[in-house]
Amino acid sequence: MTQTYVIDVIIVGAGICGLMAARVLKDAGKEVILIDKGRSVGGRLATRRIGEGAADHGAQFFTVRTPEFGVYVERWLAEGLVFEWSRGWTDGSLIGTRDGHPRYAVRGGMNQLAKHAGEGLQVFTDVRVKAVRSQLGRWYVDMEGKGQLAASAVLLTPPVPQSLDLVESGGVGLHAEDEAALKAIQYEMCLTAMFLVDRPIFLPSPGAIQRENANIHWIADNRAKGISPEATILTMQATGTYSRQLWDQTDESILNAFRVDVMPILGETRVLDAQLKRWRYSRPVSVYPERTLIARGHGNLLFAGDAFGGPRLEGAVLSGLAAGKVLLDRL
Repeated sequence: MTQTYVIDVIIVGAGICGLMAARVLKDAGKEVILIDKGRSVGGRLATRRIGEGAADHGAQFFTVRTPEFGVYVERWLAEGLVFEWSRGWTDGSLIGTRDGHPRYAVRGGMNQLAKHAGEGLQVFTDVRVKAVRSQLGRWYVDMEGKGQLAASAVLLTPPVPQSLDLVESGGVGLHAEDEAALKAIQYEMCLTAMFLVDRPIFLPSPGAIQRENANIHWIADNRAKGISPEATILTMQATGTYSRQLWDQTDESILNAFRVDVMPILGETRVLDAQLKRWRYSRPVSVYPERTLIARGHGNLLFAGDAFGGPRLEGAVLSGLAAGKVLLDRL
């Protein structure tokens, strides 16, 4: 995979932020390669097949708060890619908390949005980046067992601690203010369990509850959501505090804790399969105020992601768009 020429931009991370940045650059004629350690694009836009069904086990839905993002969502709605799932949730008491603000989901699962955004892009998946280095005005990305790639610019979109590890491994010394700002970004953990069950489960319409004062604060029925017509699979997410308490336990122990917590909902239902996903960097709880950070003194090295300007999927999209536009101006 080692190249003998210099491309325009290497983007580390093929979540929605990196994909949107790559789209901006490719549409302007730039040569872009994305690299991701996952088996598929999407990052936390994640959907897993379990038995005959499917479950969203990362981001569960998204909202629209800016006209800029709204333009994209209107397009996705017109294409039939996304749909309005709800305008609020209950807490399980059948008393709605609808606030009139649409929550959107993706037909076939949230990962389909990432696959749609990545159509036509050059993406290397299942590839781990070891280091990002700079030499003689060029950027080099070293990959485990895959050689290196060279580019005029690098955009880092993983969770910030992982991005900092990459530049440190490559001997890139950041400006003290940039380093301090990036290290100030903090994330919340999230443990997500998926239970394949043997019969339908009743959850208030539209098939999800949000429990503000519970350890397992989110429970959704992927069949009711419309992405798992052949099987009932529950997605359950723990709060950041509870996830941190359980984090060092075995998967089996954590899944048992989930099972005990949701027993009143399961009732006599039998769990056929139980799987766990650990999101160490689930959601930024402190963010950088701008949509991207341009590393001072290092030419075309940028940081972006949902920790830049907003902690939601919308923030990740807007950060990627902003980073792509900045790079176009600099190349």
